[in-house]
Amino acid sequence: MSEHDPASGRGSEPASGRPLWHGRFGEGPADELLAFTVSLPFDRRLAGDDLTGSRAHVQMLARVGLLTDDERTTVIKALDQVEAELTEDTFAFAPSDEDIHTAIERRVTEIAGPVGAKLHTGRSRNDQVALDLRLYLRREGRAVALRIHELQRVLLQRAGESTEIALPGYTHLQRAQPVLLSHHLLAHFWALSRDVDRWHDCLSRADVSPLGAGALAGSSLPLDPASVASALEFARPFENSLDAVSDRDFVAEALFIAALTQVHLSRLGEEIVLWSTDEFGFMQLSDAYATGSSMLPQKKNPDIAELARGKAGRLIGDLTGFLATLKSLPLAYNRDLQEDKEPLFDALDTCALSLSALAGLMATATFVDTAMTAGADSPFNAATDIAEHLVRQGTPFREAHAIVGTVVRQSVERGVPLDELISNDPRLGPDFLIFLEPGSAVRRRTTPGGAGPEPVALQFEKARERMDRQQTWLALEH
Repeated sequence: MSEHDPASGRGSEPASGRPLWHGRFGEGPADELLAFTVSLPFDRRLAGDDLTGSRAHVQMLARVGLLTDDERTTVIKALDQVEAELTEDTFAFAPSDEDIHTAIERRVTEIAGPVGAKLHTGRSRNDQVALDLRLYLRREGRAVALRIHELQRVLLQRAGESTEIALPGYTHLQRAQPVLLSHHLLAHFWALSRDVDRWHDCLSRADVSPLGAGALAGSSLPLDPASVASALEFARPFENSLDAVSDRDFVAEALFIAALTQVHLSRLGEEIVLWSTDEFGFMQLSDAYATGSSMLPQKKNPDIAELARGKAGRLIGDLTGFLATLKSLPLAYNRDLQEDKEPLFDALDTCALSLSALAGLMATATFVDTAMTAGADSPFNAATDIAEHLVRQGTPFREAHAIVGTVVRQSVERGVPLDELISNDPRLGPDFLIFLEPGSAVRRRTTPGGAGPEPVALQFEKARERMDRQQTWLALEH
């Protein structure tokens, strides 16, 4: 009798060498089909989540009378043994194990015997995979948010150490107005805080158990999806079985958050690259967080910052590629959705590593306050303050702008110091020289949220409050 003959009496048992669907087919799958459809090389990391979901499913089957207490105990023990084998790296995978879900069910059946074949009762790989991925994201998304929080902590700490240092603020990469270094670092802090908020919202929407949806339409068996959702500490069970197995919004959202976080890291990385050059000279990197050159002995390269910048393109690709996969899929499940895992795993892994590396770099870097201060105290950086003082005296802003702009142009073109031109200009005069005093411009930034000492002191209070709120959420364990 053929191994794939349905008359063998083995039903849907996932015996070694048999696909889960072998009863419908008269011959085995082609090697090319298995090679093309296999996902085991990358979905093995879902093993723990699959075991967690399977235990909850088995407990539910026993509660509704589809398994006896003895059968439940047998299957749970088999799942425990599988977990031990996977942990100890003694689990023997078979050629028929196209994914981790198949491998675990096969091994459970080998250990538990015929009762092991009841593990999949009332369950499809469609709702099983969706469950595993939600369990994975619930854990790993929070882990990425924790690393964002840690980088924020480093930025807040370094900002607190830098309240007396000013540097030029830039627009179009041209010097604009001086800002406190603490204000500049806190700008990155607030961008990252929005990323943590996005993770909170994303994980809240993903907090739905799809188990019980079956392949697409639920089941005629007396399943209890709500009890499984509760056992797995999900906020709620699914509302629509078609949506439950086809929904990958949570993956797309996670990919977007990871990509945007990496874009924020890329922006920080770009500044590190610039600041650590001799041309800027604003920052010196710790030897532990820089690399050298194989040819140029004098080099000290900001590879972490460059890779954080470079990997942003990769994560953007993960997002756009997956959105393209989703865009034309009819309800409900399609095998295209197997393509959800690799971009998600890659994006979260990459983002997490980038966050930790940049946190270490920023924690150990040295800011060169003399170079920053020299740039901040350039007389041209006070141009806006001079124009605004003219406004206070009643001059329309556009006229004030033209007056100061003309003086700056004359200073540049004629090579005459700006203070000399201001002193001799009848519209300005010696009283305006106070605006050119070192540190004067940054102290004049007094509006809420601005770059001067007073608003930055208030900003610190709000930043610490935000960190406390984030910590409250991140400390909650499922």
